Amino acid sequence: MSREVLLDVSDLEPPEPLVQTLDAAEQLQPGQYLRMLHRREPYPLYSNLEASHFRYYTRPGTSTAVEVFIWSENDAEAASAVQAIIDASHDH
Repeated sequence: MSREVLLDVSDLEPPEPLVQTLDAAEQLQPGQYLRMLHRREPYPLYSNLEASHFRYYTRPGTSTAVEVFIWSENDAEAASAVQAIIDASHDH
């Protein structure tokens, strides 16, 4: 099982990115995180994630405007995997 679940919503119109991202986050298994690609910063998503007990990290994307990494707030394994990505991106 892959730790990363990739979801590209960059070509979708609102509210589909929000709906699909929240649905995908709810489907995460222990140890998994969601990597969501979007054409702009999804500000309405953040409060929804927090209310549903998810954590997130947003960074500029390479082929899209932003990448948002999402994981369950109580999932230490997924949090560690995302932290490794954050650390690696800061090393460059």
